[in-house]
Amino acid sequence: MNPVAARGLLLPEADFPPSFRWGVATSSYQIEGAVAEDGRTPSIWDTFSRVPGAVAGGDNGDVACDHYHRMPQDVALIKSLGVDTYRFSVAWPRVQPGGRGPVNPAGLAFYDRLTDELLAAGVDPWVTLYHWDLPQELEDAGGWPSRDTAYRFADYAMLVFDKLSDRVDNWTTLNEPWCSAWLGYAIGVHAPGRKDYDASIAAVHHLLLGHGLATQRMRAAATREHTFGITLNTGTADPLTDTETDRAAARRADGMGLRIYLDPLRKGGYPQDMVDDLAARGTAFPVRDGDLAIIATPFDVLGVNFYFGQDFSGTDEQGSLVDEDGHPVVRAVLPDRPRTAMGWPITPERFTQLLVRLHRDYPGLPLVITENGAAFDDVADESGFVTDDDRTAYLAEHLAAVAAAREQGADIRGYFAWSLLDNFEWAEGYAKRFGIVHVDYATQVRTPKQSALWFRDTIARNRA
Repeated sequence: MNPVAARGLLLPEADFPPSFRWGVATSSYQIEGAVAEDGRTPSIWDTFSRVPGAVAGGDNGDVACDHYHRMPQDVALIKSLGVDTYRFSVAWPRVQPGGRGPVNPAGLAFYDRLTDELLAAGVDPWVTLYHWDLPQELEDAGGWPSRDTAYRFADYAMLVFDKLSDRVDNWTTLNEPWCSAWLGYAIGVHAPGRKDYDASIAAVHHLLLGHGLATQRMRAAATREHTFGITLNTGTADPLTDTETDRAAARRADGMGLRIYLDPLRKGGYPQDMVDDLAARGTAFPVRDGDLAIIATPFDVLGVNFYFGQDFSGTDEQGSLVDEDGHPVVRAVLPDRPRTAMGWPITPERFTQLLVRLHRDYPGLPLVITENGAAFDDVADESGFVTDDDRTAYLAEHLAAVAAAREQGADIRGYFAWSLLDNFEWAEGYAKRFGIVHVDYATQVRTPKQSALWFRDTIARNRA
C-alpha cells in the first residue's frame, strides 16, 4: 500500500499555486569532492575532518559524491525529477583560494558551467554563497569572530555575483548562521571546532554584518531585478511545562535560536532580553556605529530550513536551576514522537506553528522552504533502489504542514527537499543518509528512491 495513503495523508494540491517553486537542495562540501583540484584550497571542513574523532568514521569530503566530475549527469537527474529549482552552494575556497585576492578562474568556471547546464535543462539555479566552507586561511586569521571576515565575505560574494548575475536570479548569502556560530564556535562539534562562547556571539554579529554588506553591494551592482535573501535554520522552542522556569528557558532558547538573527535583520536591533542575558554573562554583540543599519538592509525572501521542534526546561535532570558555570539552565527536551535516524522527533505540526509565527512576527517577508527532509536507515536492494516509506511519509506530512500554514495566511512560495543526494553529513560523515536519491559511494551510482519518485509525481499532480 502507498505509505502516504496508509497514514491517511492527502496532500491538498490546490493549495499550491502555479507560481509555487518545487526544488531540491545540496551544498558544495557535502557533494563536490575534488577538494584539491583546479586551484581549490582547504576549507575549515577539510581541516576539521582530519581531527581524530571529529567526524564519524574518520570520514571527509575529499570525494563525497564526486559531483565536481559528474555534474552534467546530476543535472539530468535533477531534470528527471520535474523540479523547477536547484539550490546549490558555491565553495568559497574554490572561487577565491585563501579567502582573499582575485578570483580563481578555473574554480568559478565550474559554477558557470553548472548554471548553464541547469538553464538548458529548464531548471532555475538558486545560489547560496556560504554553506560553511570558510577558507582555512581566514579561520587562521580569526574566522567569523573577526570583523574582517565580514568584509572578506562581501568581496567574495561580488566575485560570484559579477560572473553569474546575468543568469542567476536568486541569491542567498548565508546558510544557517546559527550552525556556523553555535556549533562551530561555542560547542565545537562542527568546523572549526572551537569552544568559546564569546567568540560565538561575535561570530553571530559578523555573519549578519557580512550578509548585510554583501546584499548592499550585490544590489548596488545589479543591472536587472534579483531576489536576495538569507537562510536560517529555525525550529520551535516551547516550554516543557507551564512554569515560569520553563517559560524563561524557552524564551532564552527562542532568543538564541531565532530572534537574535531575525530581529536585527528585520527590526533593526538585537532583542533587548537577549542583550540583557548576555550582559549577565559578561559578554555582548560587538556592535559598531552603523552596523545595525547594514544588517537591516532590506532583503526579499527568507529561506526556512526546518527539521524538528523542541521543548525546553529551566532545570537540569537533577533539578538544578543553574549549570556548572552558574548560568540559568536551558535544557532541550525532545518531544516523545517517532524519530529519524538522527534521533530527531518528527513534528510536522510544529512546522505549521513556526511558519505562522514567522508570518505574524515578521510580516511582509516571503518565505521559501530551502531545506526539509530526514535521514533514515535505508536498505537498498540489489539494483540500488530504496523503498523509503518513512521518508516519503515525512515529506508528505511536512508538505501538508506547509499547506496548512498557507491556509492560515503565511506567504510561502516554495519547497526544496533536502537533499537531492545521499552525501557527507558533516560530523556524521557518511553514516546518515538524507538523500531522496541513493548514492553507492563505492561506485558513485545514483538511484532515485521511492521518495524521489513520490516527490516527482506530487509535483506533476500539482502542476496539472
